[in-house]
Amino acid sequence: MSKRTRTSKVEKWIKEGRGSGVGADYKPWLNIQDVSSKGRSTRLKGIKTNRQHEFLSDVERNYFYLTEYSDSIVDIREQFPLLPLEETIVIADELGLKHPTDPKTNEPVVMTTDFLLTVDKGEGLAEIARTIKMKDELLKERVIEKFEIERVYWERRQIDWGIVTELEISKEMARNISYIHDYYDIQQYDAFQNVSSQHIEDLALALLQRILNESQSIREITNVFDKETHMPLGSGMTLFYHLLAQKIIRVDILELLNVEQPIVIQSIDESKLKKVKYG
Repeated sequence: MSKRTRTSKVEKWIKEGRGSGVGADYKPWLNIQDVSSKGRSTRLKGIKTNRQHEFLSDVERNYFYLTEYSDSIVDIREQFPLLPLEETIVIADELGLKHPTDPKTNEPVVMTTDFLLTVDKGEGLAEIARTIKMKDELLKERVIEKFEIERVYWERRQIDWGIVTELEISKEMARNISYIHDYYDIQQYDAFQNVSSQHIEDLALALLQRILNESQSIREITNVFDKETHMPLGSGMTLFYHLLAQKIIRVDILELLNVEQPIVIQSIDESKLKKVKYG
């Protein structure tokens, strides 16, 4: 009876499309409501995938921000299932380890890897699998046992697998990207909804010129910009964050972004303005 129950749940989720698809069509195996997680569970709309992502902890969310910003990562699939279930059961048996089970039913559960990333290394696309864990958790024997099952699963598929801890995820970088992430599409903001593509480009060029020529803080520059362009208060800051999100402006992303101070601009790529699709 329990075997039929287990099979029916797994098959149901597979039929729903969980764990399948790429890009916008991918569906995570686990959703926030399926798991009681440590930290704050988060849903975020992805820029690269144009879909909603499901994260079960703060550290997963922070790692996502880094992958979103990376120029080499082209697809992000979170909560990726290690299917078929029978394979990880066999691997666990071969290793002499206990397979993860549902604490309520004691039945084997489908294991997942936190991130399966598609990477463009310049010589074609490749997949890498990454598991996110707090460093203190790595001291637990049972955690390491589960990781060994996961490692062997990916090794047999010749896919690079690794563990990422919070020590390898820059909090400053993640925080900076979280500030600008929602500004990638500027026309979702009221002040720019009915503004033509050409006018947005003209405003952006005018703001870039001010940032390059003035030594004030970004806050001061954008406040004056709003008044002189007759835009609603805050429009200049929205535009600044948009230019950062689109990587038209590049700053030291590892240094905490502080708009109350002058910011050192590393580079400006005006040609990217022509490539942004507005409207």
